[in-house]
Amino acid sequence: MGRRSKRKAPGTELGRSPSGVPGAAADIGRWNSRRKAEIALRILKGEDLDGLSRELKVSTARLAQWRDDFLAAGQSGLLSREPDARDDEIQRLRAKIGELTMDNELLNRLVDRMEGGERPPRRRSRS
Repeated sequence: MGRRSKRKAPGTELGRSPSGVPGAAADIGRWNSRRKAEIALRILKGEDLDGLSRELKVSTARLAQWRDDFLAAGQSGLLSREPDARDDEIQRLRAKIGELTMDNELLNRLVDRMEGGERPPRRRSRS
């Protein structure tokens, strides 16, 4: 009983697809974000969408979506601004509003209890 060697398709050695393109769809199962970004840049540089689709064995609709997603992410990245002292003050004030809201809710419950004839709960010492 001899071992059978597994034969690879011609041109698939060294990470090449049968089309001879390194890293084409035949030798990877999923497209990572880096590869998608590279492809989107190729499209934006003017490469033919149909030719790229045939080369990579990916639909033109999917390639167009990657391009659109790439542009949208880039645009949203440019909208952000550096945090400044105002952001710290806003965060401090929001925390204070949260504390005051909780205090108001507790006081409203206490008022409701007292109006209902209940005695207020005993206070514990803070020591």
